[in-house]
Amino acid sequence: MIILAIIASLAGIAALCWLLFNLAVFALPLFAGVAVGTWAHETGAGIPGAVIVGAIAAALTFGLFQLLLLVARPAWVKLLVILAFVAPAAIAGYHATFGIVKLTMPSDTWQLVFSIVGAAAVGLTAFMRLTLMTPPGASRTGCRKSLMTAVTDRAGPDEASLFRFRTP
Repeated sequence: MIILAIIASLAGIAALCWLLFNLAVFALPLFAGVAVGTWAHETGAGIPGAVIVGAIAAALTFGLFQLLLLVARPAWVKLLVILAFVAPAAIAGYHATFGIVKLTMPSDTWQLVFSIVGAAAVGLTAFMRLTLMTPPGASRTGCRKSLMTAVTDRAGPDEASLFRFRTP
């Protein structure tokens, strides 16, 4: 019976770590949604109104992120936008790892070391996931041309000539 409890505990920890790595990308929209939802509740919107307003704020935050990645041309601007989303993910990874490690290690030094490693792992994972959300080629050639290139790549040689246009 004890062995089943240990296996179930390890499975639970693994599931929470998987959830942390998958949802770390959305740490900033979650924070924005919770902050706006709390504000809405304090101003008298009630619980359902606060949840709706918070969800809209979170969606708008993530939509703004997508829009900035699509519109920004220089790579350094895209990097700044991505880092604005990676920093809260790394902080969330630090605190999640610290919460797990605090239960398993008595040494404060090793708790800090493992928490920093956890923050780096979650931050790098969030960075890689957010980097994959960037539209290909948009920073170099503009969004219009990259969309048209995607259309002409799927078309055959005769249809591709229909989509040709001049770019400045």
